[in-house]
Amino acid sequence: MTALASITRLATSAGPKCLPEEVAVALVYNGTTQAVMMATPADIVDFAYGFTISEGIASLAEAGEVEVVAHDLGIEARLWLPPGREAALASRRRALVGAVGCGLCGIDSLEAATRALPRLPPGGAALTHDQAQAALLALRDWQPLHDQTRAVHAAAFWLPGAGIVMAREDVGRHNALDKLIGALARAGIVPGTGVMLLTSRLSVEMVQKTVMAGAPVLLSVSAPTAHAVRLADQAGLTLASTAGGGLSVYSHHDRIADVP
Repeated sequence: MTALASITRLATSAGPKCLPEEVAVALVYNGTTQAVMMATPADIVDFAYGFTISEGIASLAEAGEVEVVAHDLGIEARLWLPPGREAALASRRRALVGAVGCGLCGIDSLEAATRALPRLPPGGAALTHDQAQAALLALRDWQPLHDQTRAVHAAAFWLPGAGIVMAREDVGRHNALDKLIGALARAGIVPGTGVMLLTSRLSVEMVQKTVMAGAPVLLSVSAPTAHAVRLADQAGLTLASTAGGGLSVYSHHDRIADVP
């Protein structure tokens, strides 16, 4: 396929501005469209794998190769799954369009919106109060698309002893997280060994995707919703935010040492 630009430069009353592109990206499994999300046209293979994993559709090994096909109206990411995965596809069936601001848009039942999550095992990655704050500050250096446009979200992965090792950006916060999850899987990095970092609010679907990926800690510069905190507590996920100054830990404090 021909790579689509992620940024367009336009004239405005205040001078030229760089704006992020958003295109329709269709996730197509076994010839059938599962979802169409408005997304930044970069890291589409990562996005396809991450969405597949975070929605519980299939593992990376089951997903096989991703074929990316560009059309005039958008992009298709085509995957072929083994016969045993049809039930997972049906259970997570979505409507054809998901809005950029809401990862749960288009699901077809209340049960799908509140799907049961596996419980994360105790332990896993841990960090100190100061490391958590420093990690979120360091995230600013991993947002080149944001620096040019001021209009996208980022998701990054922090490893003890190494710092941030990978990040992805997108106009959709859940898309950025899916792209990160897919990139980690392709690189063979186990999410349970590190921490997910976000620039967006900690809402239900961000907790769901993090738990499905297997990461034990989710940090953000923005605050969580009350339901996201309840869900994180039930799933064994450590949830924390620096919104409002300082670090607030909302669930499973044990993975963050020396919390005041």
